[in-house]
Amino acid sequence: MAAIRPPRFRRDGTLARRHAMDLTKNFVKAKRPCTEGFRWFLRHYEDGGNYQELLDALVADGRINDACWLLDQFGPTDAVRTLDTLFAEAMVFAGTLEVRGNIETDGLVRAGRDIRAGGGIHVGDRLIAGGDLRCAGGIWSGDALVTGGNLRAAWGIESQGEIACGGELRAGWAVHCSGELTVVGNALIGEDLDAAGDVHCGKSLQAGGAIRTHSLRAGHGVLAGASIHCAQHLEAGWGMRADGDIVAGGAIRAGEGLEAQGEIRAGSGYGVYAGLDVQRADWESSARVCARQRPEGLTSGWWAGPAALR
Repeated sequence: MAAIRPPRFRRDGTLARRHAMDLTKNFVKAKRPCTEGFRWFLRHYEDGGNYQELLDALVADGRINDACWLLDQFGPTDAVRTLDTLFAEAMVFAGTLEVRGNIETDGLVRAGRDIRAGGGIHVGDRLIAGGDLRCAGGIWSGDALVTGGNLRAAWGIESQGEIACGGELRAGWAVHCSGELTVVGNALIGEDLDAAGDVHCGKSLQAGGAIRTHSLRAGHGVLAGASIHCAQHLEAGWGMRADGDIVAGGAIRAGEGLEAQGEIRAGSGYGVYAGLDVQRADWESSARVCARQRPEGLTSGWWAGPAALR
């Protein structure tokens, strides 16, 4: 069967609701599975079988990608699996997965709907929830971390791949991402944000500590409790404020104002732009630029000087 791909969700976030179902030979064949995968199905379930039982059997036989392919084709169910703890090689469940304690696997954990953990989550491969992912501890993923809804961790979040969140992201501690970080809604992070790839935040991004990324684009505002450092461009649809420096290797663009307790510095040959979404007549009140010294290359916005800093 085909290799796994991250789940795709409609723009409104809805998914077709399904109850438990039996999959017949013709039903599966109509989805055009790979030859090897279909042969496995015929050997083990020639007369068809229950959807979730098929997923469990595929995982038990080490056919994780085939189980994910099946979930891609037939979608989530309303079933709920409740466990005290989860210690397994991998898990693919079509409904909601509720674990009172910790989740620890060497491989992938994927649920068609929500994943809820009363302890921590440590997954050696991908961690994928079709709906929300909520964790009362910390989250560590050895590859991509993908949610169709909100992503919330009482402690920190660390992913060795990308993080893609279809709703809001909230973490009590730091967030470390070895790939791209994409959040459709707001992102509220208690400590530092470190992302090796680009950061795309549909609404506001707030970190209690420093923000360090390759590039950053937020649809609303950006607030950091320390410095903001981007290797490339830095852009916010509203304002931007840092209790340290605001430094980028490319351009710095803000729809409203810019404020840094330290310096504001764009890359060599690039400019600093504030008030891009504000009329020039309103720059003094809505597009103020405050820093320890006037930024070199300040092209737009109202320079208010260091006296205006908090």
